[in-house]
Amino acid sequence: MSADPRPAEPAAATTGHSPQRSWLFAPGSNPRVVAKALASTADAVVLDLEDAVPLDAKEQARAQVAEAVASADRPVFVRINALSTPFAFADVAAVVPAGAAGIVLPMTSSATDVAVLDWLLRQHERDSPARPQRTDGTEIMPLIETGAGIAEAPAISRACSRVRRLAFGAADFTVDMGMEWTRDEDELLPHRSRLVLASRTAGLEPPIDSAWVDLDDSEGMDASARRARRDGFQGKLCIHPTQVAAVVRAYTPGAEAVAHAERVLAAFAEAESQGVAALRVDGKLVDYPIVEAARQTVAEAARYARLSRSGAEPETDRRDRP
Repeated sequence: MSADPRPAEPAAATTGHSPQRSWLFAPGSNPRVVAKALASTADAVVLDLEDAVPLDAKEQARAQVAEAVASADRPVFVRINALSTPFAFADVAAVVPAGAAGIVLPMTSSATDVAVLDWLLRQHERDSPARPQRTDGTEIMPLIETGAGIAEAPAISRACSRVRRLAFGAADFTVDMGMEWTRDEDELLPHRSRLVLASRTAGLEPPIDSAWVDLDDSEGMDASARRARRDGFQGKLCIHPTQVAAVVRAYTPGAEAVAHAERVLAAFAEAESQGVAALRVDGKLVDYPIVEAARQTVAEAARYARLSRSGAEPETDRRDRP
């Protein structure tokens, strides 16, 4: 039998965690929307203290988010305000003792930003009664939204062990770079690719893609989610529950793709038993890398089928736009 020279599996496949496809944001100043997000079928929920909250509502929103985190029956992430603002330290002091599973750090531009937040988290975790059962500490998810952040992505990826994945924010990034954010998003491909590469080389899970901000353009949302999946992201930020379904569709292998993958695996197993490691299936060359892709397709389909059976359909009420 031929030796198997397949490369190591991506980090998401080796950490023991299911990929987090849909990350649903909810403005921390709106308790009704927060409750709907926490009850949604999104893989992850992020309660927002930054862009979705007016300046004069920051303090009240912070208290409401801390209460929601403490009473939630699911892990909750919180997007705090940027470290350069006067709100960030108080945000951390409120939500970490409440039991936030992770902190989304906006405007992350350097490894120093991550190191500062890591230090703050350690101070609050040390005396927090909400954390004894956690051995890995509060996660940090750097949100890359500037040219500096893209340039420093390799260093940010390795800044500390709390960083499991990066996220991309196209709205602020295109403003920072003086770029036009177009519907087909071709201008974003080089920068998205740098985040995927930085994540892979640092051994992180694949990154999370930017939100799609045009809530009336469902076709654009579908296309953006498919691009993110194609380009190596594990999921996408969502700003409304209706977008969760588009992300699920993009990341769930279709019946035709699964059937092809199963044919590849069956044909290769038979060929390998005869000492052959390269063959044609459906007119295409099949060798170890193609077989690994087929295995991942079948595994993803099975995993998402289990998730679908255990959860409800995504919500479609559009009244509570942030």
